[in-house]
Amino acid sequence: MTVTATGADTGARTDEAASVITGARERIDALDDRIIGLIQERMAVSAVIQQARISSGGRRVNLSREMEVLGHFRDALGKPGTALAMTLLELCRGRI
Repeated sequence: MTVTATGADTGARTDEAASVITGARERIDALDDRIIGLIQERMAVSAVIQQARISSGGRRVNLSREMEVLGHFRDALGKPGTALAMTLLELCRGRI
C-alpha cells in the first residue's frame, strides 16, 4: 500500500480512501458552484422585490417576511440554519 500525493493531499491513509475523498470533493465543489449561483439569483430576485416595495412607497425590508425565512431555515436545518438564513438575508438586503 503506497499512498500517493493525492492521499497526502486528502489526509487519507490508502489510495482507495484518497480516491473516494477526491471524488466527493469534486462533487462538493460542483454543489458549491450551484449554491453560489442560486444565491446570486436570489439576490437579483430580492432586488426586484425591494425596488417594487420602495417604488410603491413601502420600506426596503419586510421584517415579518424575514422572520418567515428565518423560521423556514431553522425548521429545516436547526440552529445553524438560522445563522445561514441571517447571512443570506444580509446578502440580499440593500443591493438596489
